Amino acid sequence: MELRQLRYFVTVVEEANFTRAAARLHLAQPGVSAQIRQLERELGQQLLDRSGRAVTPTEVGEAVLPYARAALAAAEGARRAVEEFTGLLRGQVTIGLVSGAATQELSVAAVLADFHDAHPGVDIALTEDTSERMLAALVEGALDIAVIGLTGQSPGPGITHEVLIDVPLVAAVGPNDPLLTSTGPDGVPLTALRDRALISLPRGTGLRGVLDGACAAAGFRPRIAFEAAAPALLAQLAARGLGVAVVPEIPAPEAAALGLRTLPFTDPLMRGRVALAWRTDGPAGPAARSLLSRLLHVRLAYPSPE
Repeated sequence: MELRQLRYFVTVVEEANFTRAAARLHLAQPGVSAQIRQLERELGQQLLDRSGRAVTPTEVGEAVLPYARAALAAAEGARRAVEEFTGLLRGQVTIGLVSGAATQELSVAAVLADFHDAHPGVDIALTEDTSERMLAALVEGALDIAVIGLTGQSPGPGITHEVLIDVPLVAAVGPNDPLLTSTGPDGVPLTALRDRALISLPRGTGLRGVLDGACAAAGFRPRIAFEAAAPALLAQLAARGLGVAVVPEIPAPEAAALGLRTLPFTDPLMRGRVALAWRTDGPAGPAARSLLSRLLHVRLAYPSPE
């Protein structure tokens, strides 16, 4: 018994005619008939009733039909598995990274390096951009995966995401900043920054979106004096007294080493969230799906939201 014989048998049943089945299989009709007769001889039973105008399965043929279809489906599954493996060896994947997201806690370079070592034939394209533009690129299919900053609960329809980093945002200032003496020990309300020069990530990033939205809700427009893509540079600018930096929470020893003091926000409480995002219907290629699986297993040192 051969797979091709089962395929011919299923096709004849579906077409109810040898000639149409042969045309669908791109074969000569006598060859199809001969192979099915050989199958019948091997099984010792007639599978097809050829007496009428339409060819129909016999009772035995009806019993064999689901097994024939299952065998063909299994063979097709094996073929697809091989194609997936070949595609992974030779595929390509495009990943986007929001400005400032590459940190020690989220080492995208390490994940990509490990993936490249495992699959050296896969071409990896990495681009850095704003969250807004990368979400549009995901929808359009120009990106397979993106690491974005979130401004709300959801990045939008058609996009699935998983939060990787979720930390409080703080006001970082130099050691002599008046904010340290004008606010309480528990932190600073956002309105205290109404007339201050602020230092923040650029527009289009998740952190900036959170800041702009919170300021709008508080009834004022933030006065952004400096923008930079790297949170470390924001901290340096604040340490030199150039303004108040709105940054993810910095451990006290690290802040002290940078010459900074940090104050939590008390009203409102603001959080910076970085998420892995992809189209809800999933990346198209096996290489992108494999990389997504690796990234989803990244667990970070930052605490989960309380």
